[in-house]
Amino acid sequence: MSTTDPQAPRVHYRICPLCEACCGLEVQTSGDRVVSIRGAQDDPFSHGFLCPKGVSLKDLHEDPDRLRQPLIRRNGRHEPIGWDEAFEEIERRLQPLIQAHGPDAVALSFGNPAAHKVGLLAYTPRLARALGTRNVFSASTLDQMPKQLSSALMYGHWLSIPVPDLPRTDLLVVLGANPMVSNGSLWTVPDFRGKARALRERGGRLIVIDPRRTETAAVADEHHFIRPGSDVWLLLGLVHTLFDEDLVRTGALGPWIEGLDAVRAAVTAYPPESTAAHCGIPAAEQRRLARLLATTPRASLYARIGSCTQRHGTLNSWLVDVINILCGQLDRPGGAMFPKAAAFAVNTQGRPGSGRGVTVGRRRSRVSGAPEVFGELPMVCLAEEIETPGEGQVRALITVASNPVLSAPNGPRLARALDGLDFMLSLDIYLNETSRHADLILPAPSPLEDLHYDIAFGQLSWRNHARYSEPVFPPPAGMPEEWETLTRLAALVSGADWRQDAADLDTAALRQELRHQLKDGDGAQTEALLGALAPRVGPARLVDLALRGGPYGDQFGARPDGLTLDRVQAAPHGLDLGELQPRMPELLRTPSGRIELAPAPFLDALAALPAQQPPSAAAGELLLIGRRDLRSGNSWMHNLPVLAKGPDRSALIVHPEDARQRGLRDGERAQLRNAAGATLEVLLHCSDEMMPGVASLPHGWGHELPGTQLSVARLRPGANLNALLDDGVRDPLSGNAVLSGQPVTLAALPA
Repeated sequence: MSTTDPQAPRVHYRICPLCEACCGLEVQTSGDRVVSIRGAQDDPFSHGFLCPKGVSLKDLHEDPDRLRQPLIRRNGRHEPIGWDEAFEEIERRLQPLIQAHGPDAVALSFGNPAAHKVGLLAYTPRLARALGTRNVFSASTLDQMPKQLSSALMYGHWLSIPVPDLPRTDLLVVLGANPMVSNGSLWTVPDFRGKARALRERGGRLIVIDPRRTETAAVADEHHFIRPGSDVWLLLGLVHTLFDEDLVRTGALGPWIEGLDAVRAAVTAYPPESTAAHCGIPAAEQRRLARLLATTPRASLYARIGSCTQRHGTLNSWLVDVINILCGQLDRPGGAMFPKAAAFAVNTQGRPGSGRGVTVGRRRSRVSGAPEVFGELPMVCLAEEIETPGEGQVRALITVASNPVLSAPNGPRLARALDGLDFMLSLDIYLNETSRHADLILPAPSPLEDLHYDIAFGQLSWRNHARYSEPVFPPPAGMPEEWETLTRLAALVSGADWRQDAADLDTAALRQELRHQLKDGDGAQTEALLGALAPRVGPARLVDLALRGGPYGDQFGARPDGLTLDRVQAAPHGLDLGELQPRMPELLRTPSGRIELAPAPFLDALAALPAQQPPSAAAGELLLIGRRDLRSGNSWMHNLPVLAKGPDRSALIVHPEDARQRGLRDGERAQLRNAAGATLEVLLHCSDEMMPGVASLPHGWGHELPGTQLSVARLRPGANLNALLDDGVRDPLSGNAVLSGQPVTLAALPA
């Protein structure tokens, strides 16, 4: 076959954009068809590993339900509309609202797919700045904000998050996380299974603490059940033991630590002998775990979403780092280390070793008074901001790859609130449970029609690297890229002429940003940079700028052998930049130039802890937790045939004895009820993997709602966990939703 034949097979190398593992893909195409997707064996980061989500990119690209043109809601139905007509409708509907009620009348909601798309992650901040609203919400407050807040106050930036150096560790203790399924969360570690196997083969140990014997626990050396929502008491017991048994060894970090004595004093009242009653882990086991972490030469404690989505999620996240620091396991090979990203990492920019730090609580939500964190308000406050009349009431909403009707607590309440909006715009690839409420929906190209660079996950990776993906296919004629849509939308809400060419609007915005950052009075430096980056525009220009100015970059010619986007593109699989290295103190961006071991908000919250109890279940109740599945990371993945096939993954898992006490059996359908009387019909799965008294239901299901266009997901809709969760409960420090430990009642279905 001639190589000029458009149907000739071609091979493309891509980064998978569907989860935090960011695996390298080898995509084989013929013409405009995807023939196969497999793991790229020569990828220096993932080495050929691939989970089923990567293969599903073919289904996503070809999905007939995926939107390919804008939709407008007329007479209760969504109908196709042209792009210019759609923007004219936005201008007609949105501008009068802003003029009459101010920018706070418009809220923004960003979903976690935005973190996997360079065009979204780089350009949604511009939209937020252009709009100027105080009402910004995202999936971060349903997931990770506690860890981001604790890291920000300790080290000076929201993404200075230490990750386990798994290839060199001798002991990994995992709390409330399931990396066998997630391949890392706030830890980008493809093929965790293989790396965990290597850990054990070299004589290392894996210990898991979780209310469920997860897939990770099943391959661990030890598994310990813990009562949902009680992690803070376990962690306090470990910290107390380290001081009590003289196990504190801060090592080389000692000169850079501020607040050691304050932490010592704060944990005096929490010996394991008292915390055991709260967390369910005996005092002797707590002390043994503390000794293991302190005396194993190379060890790391890692905790994630299960520990974040609790009432004390921020305290949990803080205490995990405190333990790693006290054991001398932070910032050392085999312990918890900080990646050094090739681009976009604030902790590689400016003067090393100190900085401005972060500020929280610059404003509060109008109704509940929840503090702003990282520029956001808690997602659980969105419904009340729409429902409650008065000055500053949210009257319009823009969602970007966001489905909070399924992903946020009390989704039915939020759905009702959305129907009360004056205007709603969704940027989404599906007509889903949230976008069905929108007056307008603007779609985006398939991921295979878009370039890709991981802005966030390079800052969380198990190994330093730089990889870039060109589009596999050109976008359909007339389909703008996401950055172009967001650029025009930012112009529209700021009152500028959105009809201008998106590239010109992008250049004007970047020019303004550079002049501000460089304090470039006459603009000469800015114009020189723009000239050096030409002819690129859009995200590719931002990636080149970030790479060249980054820690490995060519510094625009000052370091001739440094990185540029051209050099990264010339390596089809990307570039390996080496294993993680110690970064203290240059990583720090705190005003003191030290690790803030005892931030005042955390000590204040800890002082209030004695008056509180962990979640508890009354007679006949169960404590509800979520769970992850390899094939259903987000709600929209349920519409992809390769991920939807196989057993029903939306079942409620309970211990067999809990089912027997209620007269229920495996495989039956039952009713789950919360304290407010809301009910769900669930499929029951009985397994001793569950801690007695605990039930597990995954998130992201509930696809039976009318008005959606998810033909595969509707075949097995599942039950929406968040329909039972109380949206009035949140972590007071970070505003994160409490998704673990809420009590429910399980019973047979009513006759």
